[in-house]
Amino acid sequence: MSNTLFINKNILFILVAMAFFVTGCTSSSSMKNDLGQSEVNDPLEPVNRAVFKFNEGVDYVVFAPLARGYKAIVPKKGQTGIRNFLRNLASPIDFTNQLLQGDFEGAADVTGRFLLNTTFGLGGFIDIAESEAGVEYEGEDFGQTLAVWGVGDGPYVVLPFLGPSNARDTVGLAADTAGDPLNWYVNRTNRDWQAYTRAGLTAIDTKARLLDPMSELKESSLDYYATVRSIYKQFREAAIADRGSSSFAETVKKEEDAVSNVSTSYDDLDFANYDD
Repeated sequence: MSNTLFINKNILFILVAMAFFVTGCTSSSSMKNDLGQSEVNDPLEPVNRAVFKFNEGVDYVVFAPLARGYKAIVPKKGQTGIRNFLRNLASPIDFTNQLLQGDFEGAADVTGRFLLNTTFGLGGFIDIAESEAGVEYEGEDFGQTLAVWGVGDGPYVVLPFLGPSNARDTVGLAADTAGDPLNWYVNRTNRDWQAYTRAGLTAIDTKARLLDPMSELKESSLDYYATVRSIYKQFREAAIADRGSSSFAETVKKEEDAVSNVSTSYDDLDFANYDD
């Protein structure tokens, strides 16, 4: 066990060092438009556009049909419960990043939410912390932590299957994956199916939430790639600044609210008889 922890610490150190190296030269040289507004640094645009096109194809063939089926089969309260459960599983990562950012109040909120929802919310399927205590979910990741530490976002990249990112957030994703206690447990117990199930549910839930907003965005965009690139930057800047949400995030939030309607409670657990 000690060897595993030693390896993970070394991996984390290497990832942080990579983040500073990759983004250090680009953080202060972001392009500016005529209005003085920051633009996305995209030196890999031809490659990114090719990967973006590939992802669109995979999305059309695999993820979009799965998301439509998920929305059609799983009742709305069931979708909310699954989303709550996935967020609860992410609590250790949220907690760690809140601490690393020096946000001790946020870390306390994450701890309280986890204890309440795990104990009284049926393992996290019911968000008791928000509905009863008013403590809302606030996701944090190592990409945000690196930004708080002063690491620039670096060049924009489009990851195969995963979509838009940047150098800093890609390193952050790798660090969060390496540091996730659930992944440690899965690796030690050879229960890979649990990791695959979680990843699959997360992908389908995310796609289901974005299905309609992204479809509308694509129809209204002259350059869909450039629009998604701009929205990703705005979304991440809003998340890092903890200033609420970008305009697109607000659209997605409305979609979530439409699914949830009201907070899931114990009375909503009869999913089979739930009337949409």
